[in-house]
Amino acid sequence: MSGQTRISFVGGGNMATALIGGLIERGRPPDLIRAVDLSAESRARLCGRFGIATGEAPDEAFLATDVLILAVKPQQMQAALAPLAGRLDGQLVVSIAAGLRLEDLSRWLGGYRRLVRAMPNTPALIGAGVTGVFADASVDEAGRATAVAILEAVGSVVEVADEALIDAVTAVSGSGPAYFFHFIEALEAGGRSLGFDEVTARKLAIDTALGAAQLAARSGQSPAILREQVTSKGGTTAAALASMTESGVFDAIVRAVQAACARARELGDELGRD
Repeated sequence: MSGQTRISFVGGGNMATALIGGLIERGRPPDLIRAVDLSAESRARLCGRFGIATGEAPDEAFLATDVLILAVKPQQMQAALAPLAGRLDGQLVVSIAAGLRLEDLSRWLGGYRRLVRAMPNTPALIGAGVTGVFADASVDEAGRATAVAILEAVGSVVEVADEALIDAVTAVSGSGPAYFFHFIEALEAGGRSLGFDEVTARKLAIDTALGAAQLAARSGQSPAILREQVTSKGGTTAAALASMTESGVFDAIVRAVQAACARARELGDELGRD
């Protein structure tokens, strides 16, 4: 991505804010970034925090951009794209709206095809996200590289070769933080059941999750190997894991991810209806 790439955002919510902040932190000049949002409060916040130009609706300056980021809620997307239909001319359009398929975005944009679909997750808000990306066949290698570079401002990026896999990304990493929050809740509850106060139990649970994730990321070993390394035969960890196996925890998580993927596909059908 060129240092002079101009980027415009449709929507100024949390994810747009995270991306704008990440881009500026990485050296992107604020005067190359614009945003439109219906909320005067959001516009004032973005302008005050980042010094970028904002507006209530797309004007010619907003459209004089290289990349257009669609960052409104899925239910609001069709209305948000109506003022853009027929007005685009070569811009790379990147959607970070969950569930919306490229064919529907293209239809709402009057047949425009230079589109990229992305699925970030909420740790992007602290620069620790992971985003799944799929590009339409009309997007060249340079366009895909530009989209990836923008999204890397808030974490890592995984490119997929089939748009249907974005639903799987949604199920694994998009919804995934909630699974880990739920596990931390349960681990904290277990600690409290053994006599710890809430603050101590929560610290033990969160710091254990954080350390385990960092070890998994840095060690180069598979999670299965790391699990085996901490599990002594007949020990405390073995007892805990045996209880989880008896309760079907592993299979339940796999089924949960599959359920999330199925629901993502259903939402794609529902959201794409005109």
